[in-house]
Amino acid sequence: MIKVKTFTSQLKIFHARHELDELDKEINDFIASQGIRKVISISDAATTGEKGETIGLIRSLTYEEPAAGAMKK
Repeated sequence: MIKVKTFTSQLKIFHARHELDELDKEINDFIASQGIRKVISISDAATTGEKGETIGLIRSLTYEEPAAGAMKK
């Protein structure tokens, strides 16, 4: 079964690199903990504030769910 999971991160000025590294780690940990072996796509979308500034990020992960009974790491 194909599934989609979203992750979000608030971006603060001068901290974006650290926040993106944390978001990458969260996604990698999710993939490992669920035993996911096939990632179909990962995409990012920025969220903006009232003045058009980027204030956050939504990352969508589309993956194939492991078969029932498949061993999770």
